[in-house]
Amino acid sequence: MSSEDYTLLWHEALACLEKELGEAEFNRWFRAVAYKGATEKTVTLEVPSNFYRDQMQARYKGRIEAALKAASGTETAVVFAVAAVSSDTRGPGARERGAPPAVPPVSPAPPVRETPRKARHPQLREEYSFERYVIGDNNKFAANAAVAISRNAGVVYNPFLIYGGVGLGKTHLMQAIGSYAYTHSDRKIIYSTAECFTNEFIQAIRDGSMPAFKNKYRFADMLLLDDIHFLENKWETQEELFHTFNALYDADRHIIFTCDRPASDLKKINERLRSRFERGLNVDLQPPDYETRCAILKSKARCRNTAVPDEVIALIAENIATNVRDLEAALTRVTAYTELFGAPLTLESARAQLRDFFPGASRAAAASVRPFSSAPPSGR
Repeated sequence: MSSEDYTLLWHEALACLEKELGEAEFNRWFRAVAYKGATEKTVTLEVPSNFYRDQMQARYKGRIEAALKAASGTETAVVFAVAAVSSDTRGPGARERGAPPAVPPVSPAPPVRETPRKARHPQLREEYSFERYVIGDNNKFAANAAVAISRNAGVVYNPFLIYGGVGLGKTHLMQAIGSYAYTHSDRKIIYSTAECFTNEFIQAIRDGSMPAFKNKYRFADMLLLDDIHFLENKWETQEELFHTFNALYDADRHIIFTCDRPASDLKKINERLRSRFERGLNVDLQPPDYETRCAILKSKARCRNTAVPDEVIALIAENIATNVRDLEAALTRVTAYTELFGAPLTLESARAQLRDFFPGASRAAAASVRPFSSAPPSGR
């Protein structure tokens, strides 16, 4: 087939996928996918990032190949290629199709080669990346929005508020946005906790350095402000943040917040500032389910280059259902024991080391562990 035939085939497959998935899901994932080329047996599709590629392979590769077969009558394999990204990601989208996309199209790749990535941001943790963020039903909406924001700062979902309990990945997701935007563009990214923002504000008043303080925050391209619940009862700091917010928002600069609860529950925050928090997209993070907890533990074990038996993963995931931080603490406990004493990591040694982590579990529950691949019990 000619190049035009393959292009037509791809658009026929897209139409089938849009009908099958529905407009909302189709827009969320396929607006950022572009047809790149084809051979006799393969079609190459371009996606924005490694994270996006992994999600498309896991979720849609089979469906795309089925749609291509329905359109052409022959088996066609799909290959995903990660797009090279120019230093300015605010360029026009690759293509338009129907209504405005939930995830805007990516910028076109440079003609020769990808611009080298910069070193990591000095205020952002390297491990807080999209590649290390495990997606589950508890966080996939927030993660999808975060990917869109990282590539289209100031354009979509501004401001963006992530809320949820302790240890659920709010800071990880916020910093992943900042790291991606920083390493793939020339934007000025400022990250701060609300406590540090408050302390800097107080120090600027004492030192008479308010102009420098305002210039730091009001001329950022993206402001990441962690734990805004800390601002309750701090009325002067709230007033300063209100004006900082207005300056950034009016200049189409992106503002991202995290909080331990919905903004509507912040009773000791100035009403007009609280309304700013609620103006854009607010997303919540829930505790991960059993399968997601297993995936998180396996991901963290891989990052540490540590082999952890599946039955130990299942033991931890079954008994700790609170948050990611507690899962990581339990994993650290069992792996540290084996490293320090040179003992093999077994189910029995893990049970012994994790007694204190399972105070609510009965002796029988701690002694019996479901198979790693089993489904969670009904009602969980």
